Amino acid sequence: MSLEISLAVLLAALLHASWNAMIKGGRDVLMDTASIVVGAGVVAAPFAFILPLPDPASWPYILASITTHLAYYFFMVSAYRSGDLSLVYPLMRGVAPLLTGVLAIVWLREWPGALGWTGMLLISVGVIVLALRPARLGAPHGHSRAVAFALGNAVVIAVYTIIDGSGARLAGNAWSYIVWLFLLDALPFSLFLLATRRQTFLDELVERWRRGLVGGGLSAAAYAISVWAMTKAPLALVASLRETSVLFATLIGARLLKEHLTLRRWAGVAAVISGVIALKAG
Repeated sequence: MSLEISLAVLLAALLHASWNAMIKGGRDVLMDTASIVVGAGVVAAPFAFILPLPDPASWPYILASITTHLAYYFFMVSAYRSGDLSLVYPLMRGVAPLLTGVLAIVWLREWPGALGWTGMLLISVGVIVLALRPARLGAPHGHSRAVAFALGNAVVIAVYTIIDGSGARLAGNAWSYIVWLFLLDALPFSLFLLATRRQTFLDELVERWRRGLVGGGLSAAAYAISVWAMTKAPLALVASLRETSVLFATLIGARLLKEHLTLRRWAGVAAVISGVIALKAG
């Protein structure tokens, strides 16, 4: 990957960790997620009038991605309700790159080189180490449940990464693809909440609209950059570099959310940084 693409994906990683921290540090995980999903749709809407429509060949991918993202929101909300940001986030993001690498070989026939695989392995091992807890701390109530939801979401992340990487390449314009994805993605989630928690959802949108717009903007920008990068570089390598967001999430969780950070997790940081170097060298 070029330096330009690498720096862009690292920026996307920072933005991604930031909006996830907003959700975990909020008062209601489900409602905070909903406001950010709606906010991303609102932020994306004006661009739909500026950018060309995605090529027709990409629309099945957009619809498949929307369906997959609903599963992503379910697993994410469930995981954050059960565990710390510095536990759940690394697991969700750490397992996904290796799964994405395998799916990219099967679906796209993209074979990373030796340094590419080395980088992906180091990043994945590093972020999983970041999620481990020292034995002396034991496993608090909900720990196993949080891990299960996080690993389930890793599978979902790998699937929608392949879908969106493939769809954006067919769209003719990666930015058009992501705009329509976020615009339409907000609809089914909003309809679900209107049907199940109507008043709470509407109150959240009215009372915390600024938070929703900021978080939605961060979410849309982070993923837009990542999808654009997938049209310029091997998909599995972009997906792995994107998961350096765990470094930012770990620091945010430790400093702002007062979550426990151990020496073992710092060893994971070192592994992730080594993986980034390997990816860049490859």
